[in-house]
Amino acid sequence: MKKFFIFLAVAGVMAFTANTASAQDAATEKVAASTEMSAADLLSGNDEVPLHQALKTKFIEGGAGFMSLIIICLIIGLALSIERILYLTFSKSNSKKLIAEVEKALQNGGIEAAKNVCRNTRGPVASIFYQGLLRYDQGVDVVEKSVVSYGSVQMSEMENGLSWISLFIAIAPSLGFLGTVIGMINAFDAIQAAGDISPNVVAGGMKVALITTVGGLIVAMILQVFYNYILAKIDGLTIDMEDSSICLIDILTKYNGKK
Repeated sequence: MKKFFIFLAVAGVMAFTANTASAQDAATEKVAASTEMSAADLLSGNDEVPLHQALKTKFIEGGAGFMSLIIICLIIGLALSIERILYLTFSKSNSKKLIAEVEKALQNGGIEAAKNVCRNTRGPVASIFYQGLLRYDQGVDVVEKSVVSYGSVQMSEMENGLSWISLFIAIAPSLGFLGTVIGMINAFDAIQAAGDISPNVVAGGMKVALITTVGGLIVAMILQVFYNYILAKIDGLTIDMEDSSICLIDILTKYNGKK
């Protein structure tokens, strides 16, 4: 699944690069008219300027170098976020139903029947149950330690890839700020070359600088929403795993007492 989304990310970068190249070929004909468009025109949703054309124009004005890096952060970050969301969604299972089936299997067929139930059920809770049942012959105390240890393993698997998402959240606005600083330097270079502080000279460099900052902040905010949603799903699964593990220990203790 992860390889599939990485492939999608690469394909998206290639498509975006091709689209940018075609936009730059037509830049000499369209940029002059597009730069006269104010922010109010974009926000008003003018029908004469499609949204994709406005975004393409702002991308070119912000500089293809830094804006391309910011877009790459967005594409890869979204690919990793979607992969984690799908993984966590498929990991969710009906724990109450599983506990009832395991308890019924223990009463009717013993430990092996309970193992078969866990083996045929997806999700981290079933995997934890199976690891605990494998060590039932060593005592309930060993089962409890095994459940706790394997629960930590499942937690690590659920959190896999989050460090990369947080990296892109941090690096996207940093790239935007770096583009802003470079844009400011270019503005002062233009002032020095012109020998006069003209509003037109300053406005051009300032505009380019601020566009990169806006792009980086937007990317960071989008990825932050996905990141927090993933954390919320992990917390829910963790609570479910802990409650279910306690129920398993109670069930095995009762089963052991009846033998």
